[in-house]
Amino acid sequence: MRAYVIKEPGGAFERSELPRPVPAADQVLVRVLASGVNPLDTKIRAGKAAHAHQPLPAVLGLDMAGVIEQVGSDVSGFEIGDEVYGMVGGVGGKQGTLAEFVAASATLLAHKPKSLSMRQAAALPLITITAWEGLVGRARVHGGQKVLIHAGAGGVGYIAIQLAQSFGADVFATVSAGKQGIMEELGVIPIDYHALSVEQYVDLHTQGQGFDIVYDTVGAATLDASFTAVKRYTGHVVSCLGWGTHALAPLSFRGATYSGVFTLMPLLMDSGQQQHHRQILREAAELADAGRLKPLLSAQRFTTDQIALAHEVVESGSLGKVVVEF
Repeated sequence: MRAYVIKEPGGAFERSELPRPVPAADQVLVRVLASGVNPLDTKIRAGKAAHAHQPLPAVLGLDMAGVIEQVGSDVSGFEIGDEVYGMVGGVGGKQGTLAEFVAASATLLAHKPKSLSMRQAAALPLITITAWEGLVGRARVHGGQKVLIHAGAGGVGYIAIQLAQSFGADVFATVSAGKQGIMEELGVIPIDYHALSVEQYVDLHTQGQGFDIVYDTVGAATLDASFTAVKRYTGHVVSCLGWGTHALAPLSFRGATYSGVFTLMPLLMDSGQQQHHRQILREAAELADAGRLKPLLSAQRFTTDQIALAHEVVESGSLGKVVVEF
């Protein structure tokens, strides 16, 4: 099969001919039609993601959408020809999705949303699981709450907004001035974090009470700001980028709680949590087919001859998810 391999940190993607994977009894063989490119993929390539190590040489790529070509003997619920999507490899020594075929654990896959293209579906797995784990799994979002999403036009943020809305919450999102229109199209109240301090937008939108849930998708100073923006006693801060050292006093003085999200754990540890990820993708597909969930895609399209360019665009901070199409 055709695959794209890097041999050293930061190295070029080399087109290679590798043996087609043979699926184990609990796996399916998927013909990859689209491979999502996440900021994490670029960090793995650069050798700057110790928490998501991929021994080199390797095929990278976490997310994909494609068609099942072969089904393992112990697999049920999938058939040859099914269209599927999932976050299936690219870390921990597992082959990634920048290849014509990938052998994936059936517990990491769900049927692709019927209403979405392969390109759209391949953009969803990592960001959707991350958003869901934080909002639904940790913070238990529900109707009547005020939810603040940091970086609402980012990959995780854009999905988190739609999930919070689907559960009946009132959603606010921090964005730069040039992205406010994207938020307004979703029916979200945009907050220009350059123009307003944390105290100012908390006073403006919550009468000084704070937000019921704050989802930090940025880390560093934004996580510190989240501790100040959350509601007293019942508020919950969630972060998918809680690296570094942070003062917990602002959170403690509010009597609020904090949860971290580490989406890759089931991939790295082959844990029973894989089943949970599959269930998230199943429910996300239902939301997508109901018209309530879709990714924000980059205006640029990329082929397998442009994988390096796709990575460059992601590293530059592209607006919209980048996907490589086979």
